[in-house]
Amino acid sequence: MPIKNVTVRVPAKVNLQLSVGPREEDGFHNLVSVFQAISIFDEVTLSLGQPKSGVTVSITGEQTHGVPADANNLAAQAAALMAEEYDIEIDAHIEIKKSIPVAGGMAGGSADAAATIVAIDYLYSLGMSREEMADIAAKLGSDVPFMLNGGTAIGTGHGDQLTSALSRGTYHWVLALSTHGLSTPAVYAECDRLRTGLEIVEPQTNEALMQALLAADAESVGAHLINDLQPAACSLRPALRLVLDVGQEYGALGALVSGSGPTVAFLVADEEAGLDLTVALTSSGVVGSVVRAYGPVAGAKVIS
Repeated sequence: MPIKNVTVRVPAKVNLQLSVGPREEDGFHNLVSVFQAISIFDEVTLSLGQPKSGVTVSITGEQTHGVPADANNLAAQAAALMAEEYDIEIDAHIEIKKSIPVAGGMAGGSADAAATIVAIDYLYSLGMSREEMADIAAKLGSDVPFMLNGGTAIGTGHGDQLTSALSRGTYHWVLALSTHGLSTPAVYAECDRLRTGLEIVEPQTNEALMQALLAADAESVGAHLINDLQPAACSLRPALRLVLDVGQEYGALGALVSGSGPTVAFLVADEEAGLDLTVALTSSGVVGSVVRAYGPVAGAKVIS
């Protein structure tokens, strides 16, 4: 009996390093990004529809606000690209159960696109290699290739040229979520504005961070977290500075705005420290909501 539906689970990410080079003539920036996939998951279910019904999208879960349920959704764009690249008719419904915050710097849309690629490969028996999936993913956005594999990885170029990072240990995170997202293009534009007149060099991998990951030294990892977009995110959303200060005051090993924000990620020593910080942040009144997670975890994976 042919398979009629498939569900793929896909994680969120945090950036342990996000170093941004000067603005290029094409408007983009060269990046060095150290990604870690963490245990906050979306589930994407593809169900075959009637012939000629096309692709439809529905959104459920706890993070639905602002997620498009039409062709603008990155999952729908992934389906359209797969149909074009493999010359197949895709008539399917995509249900996205969202737990990853929207426009939160945690690659929620990219995660759903990666899950859709995996789901279509499975449902239509395309037999794609991970390299072929990554080629499709890179056309959809710089974070999408990483979401296929997860783990811990270094992204260069626009963030989509990936190499696995030599990383050991499990890392515990506390994430302060905002009720309203930040536009990634707006954050990059603000970054460029803040840098006006400054000489910006090409980004390099932070070797101290990489050594700390290899040694499974969470304290040293916390000391070397870096995000060049953080000043811009804080400029657009000044309250983020207070969130960062409160978390560090209550014992976080390190803190940074994740990606383009506004999620603030705090690295903590262990699960107990994560519970303590969660309580402190929640009672401080400076954050909308707080969740705990660990990493690294695997990327997009068929679960049913």
